Amino acid sequence: MTEKSKDLFELIHSAEAVTNEAIMRWNEEFEHPLGISPILVLAELKRKGPQNSMKLAEGLHFTGGAMTNIGNKLVKLELVERLAVEGDRRQTKLSITEAGERVLEEATQLGRKHRLELFSILSEQEVEQYLAINQKLLTVLRERKQGTK
Repeated sequence: MTEKSKDLFELIHSAEAVTNEAIMRWNEEFEHPLGISPILVLAELKRKGPQNSMKLAEGLHFTGGAMTNIGNKLVKLELVERLAVEGDRRQTKLSITEAGERVLEEATQLGRKHRLELFSILSEQEVEQYLAINQKLLTVLRERKQGTK
């Protein structure tokens, strides 16, 4: 293994550890019985409007079973509701409720607070470097995604 490979492995491990710690901290402080996946569903419903479960699962790269469980939990907590699809009584769409929008806003605010606290320890130069690195990585990821379409 080359020195660069070792450094890249260390970088990847470090980035994953930071992400995991941030998620655990968020989970500990968030007052609702929800993890990140249900919040992603709420955000997707807020952004794109009512959707059927399979479309949501596909868009978020969840399995159908995981999406069913998340949807059932969100319905039970009255954060989403099931809407009948006109013309096909067997089909339903999930739609975010006002309570769901409030919970999503709380989740967003807590996440923003945590990120600001975390990144505030970086110097101005480190912020510029980190931003440049992330922009470079995003560009590559988006180019590769475009190449697969």
